[in-house]
Amino acid sequence: MRINRKIQTLDEFTIQQMRDFPNATGELSGLLRDIGLAAKRVHVEVNKAGLVDILGDAGTMNVQGEDVKKLDIFANNQFMGVLRHGISCAGIGSEEMDDIVVFDDEVSNQSKYVCLFDPLDGSSNIDVNVSIGTIFSVFRRVSELGKPATKADFLQAGIKQVAAGYVIYGSSTMLVYATRRGANGFTLDQSIGEFTLSHPDIKCPETGKMYSVNHGNFFQYNEKVKKYITACQKKTKDNGGPYTQRYIGSMVADVHRNLIKGGIFMYPGTSDKPKGKLRLLYECNPFAFIIEVAGGKATDGNMRILDIEPKEIHERTPFFIGSRLMMEELEGTE
Repeated sequence: MRINRKIQTLDEFTIQQMRDFPNATGELSGLLRDIGLAAKRVHVEVNKAGLVDILGDAGTMNVQGEDVKKLDIFANNQFMGVLRHGISCAGIGSEEMDDIVVFDDEVSNQSKYVCLFDPLDGSSNIDVNVSIGTIFSVFRRVSELGKPATKADFLQAGIKQVAAGYVIYGSSTMLVYATRRGANGFTLDQSIGEFTLSHPDIKCPETGKMYSVNHGNFFQYNEKVKKYITACQKKTKDNGGPYTQRYIGSMVADVHRNLIKGGIFMYPGTSDKPKGKLRLLYECNPFAFIIEVAGGKATDGNMRILDIEPKEIHERTPFFIGSRLMMEELEGTE
């Protein structure tokens, strides 16, 4: 039997990275492997969603007033359960829960990290078999080790993230995560049940041809955003175009495509919701970290996303993210 030595699993990759830091404890690597395990469990259920009773609404609403899907609950329970029973996480914050959950036990209180996540982004698309995903963020604790984690550990500016990532459940299931050393993508090889390195050292193209925005809200956007969208529609070969609109309505899928191929994703505030809809801690911070590591930019329309000091765990923000030159083009719109 021939063995393919070129295949590198997520576990092997994180262990290899750890060897470059003699004082590393392996705790962050363990946390990332735990997240990978939970993602594989969610992948199994997502891929048989039409065959079992996990489609549709659960009959409850989350803290944002949105209908909760059955698969939302399953995904949230999987990530919370894996992280609770691991040894690398002191507590979690989830978009689906009203407040943080602190793992107050002897082992967890010694953990250096807390994790925030959106267990199933784009869940309104579950019933129609559109790509959905998980988003996660890891912070080093600011509270005293040996004691329970506190809310201050979670309310940190995004620039202080030590790792962030997402899992996209699409035609294949892919996990992308970034540390300050770079962004890497791992595709789930179902034949061996492991995430394997498929997209090493991801770089976001400096520019692209795609813009992603909900045109249905066009007349509720501010004038700057409307002018930029109009400019995108008028692009020609002479001025860098033409641009094409691609909007899936599942942010993981939209931003993943733009990360790989180049593009810009916009979720502005509207006249009805000036603070926007997306959550700073669970969605915007992780993607901003990943995109910046890969060479792109992310702002709220005025300031860098990663510089925002959060005041609430479910804080919302307008969100603009993508290729550097396209973001600069947006910023220069008057």
